[in-house]
Amino acid sequence: MDYLDFEKPIQELEEQVAKARLIAEESNVDMTKTIKELERQIKTTRKKTYEDLTSWQRVQLSRHPQRPYTLAYIKSMTGGDFLELHGDRQVRDDKAMVGGWGMLDGQSVMFIGQQKGVNTKMRQFRNFGMSNPEGYRKALRLMKMAEKFNRPVVTLIDTPGAFPGLEAEERGQGEAIARNLMEMAVLKVPIICIVIGEGASGGALGIGVGDKVLMLENTWYSVISPESCSSILWRNWDHKEEAAEALKLTAKDMLSNKLIDGIIPEPLGGAHHDPEGMFKTVKTEILKQLDKLQTKDPQKRIEARIKKFSDMGSYA
Repeated sequence: MDYLDFEKPIQELEEQVAKARLIAEESNVDMTKTIKELERQIKTTRKKTYEDLTSWQRVQLSRHPQRPYTLAYIKSMTGGDFLELHGDRQVRDDKAMVGGWGMLDGQSVMFIGQQKGVNTKMRQFRNFGMSNPEGYRKALRLMKMAEKFNRPVVTLIDTPGAFPGLEAEERGQGEAIARNLMEMAVLKVPIICIVIGEGASGGALGIGVGDKVLMLENTWYSVISPESCSSILWRNWDHKEEAAEALKLTAKDMLSNKLIDGIIPEPLGGAHHDPEGMFKTVKTEILKQLDKLQTKDPQKRIEARIKKFSDMGSYA
């Protein structure tokens, strides 16, 4: 298990437990009392560490290398009954954006989401979860297919942003994202959007317009990352923690500002501490929301979706 900076006290205690167990095993010394006391301290320290995290600490948790990614959620929730679809029918298949049909408790659902890599080679293959225009066009193609067959859409958001390369801009990155916003606003089928990790800028918003927009407890959603904000305002990354607080990017901040519809709780310490439990929680929430949305008239659902996003922000 990888530990973040603020998790060092927990790491030290767990290392002490491991040493105590090793001593007990090698020398036949009864270390039961010591181990129990250390485990009690770990439980107390863990609870104290995670009960009041700063915005920057939640950003760190959202990027944890062991945190489960989109395909892990889809495969678990569908029990492996998932057919991935490829290509935007114009340029190529964007590996940073995945999607396809999956069975969720007997009903067919179109899953779409950004996929990061689990190791260095896969991160390069997946372009670190940063989609090109063809990724957003693939996502739109799959949404339109879901609409054709009257099936709901579930998007899982986890991206540091849309790919900022020159070739992406040449192929119309801004237009591809803008078209998705327009088309998702009037899609006739239910749309549920869930931020499972990072939700940065238009890269996240490109698959983030839905009837219900939810965030996992230790995720963030913002127009810019704390590091980029710090580099613009202070010309370096040294103020990233200050920027994270100012951006109001946590799930709690987003809910209080009425920019999302709900928060999905995570296991203590983050989703990576109990991935299977996290998958079950997300699946239960999706099924609950679908039950509510599918009973509504499609036109009223679209009107409510448009009104929700139109009401966001202050303007004259």
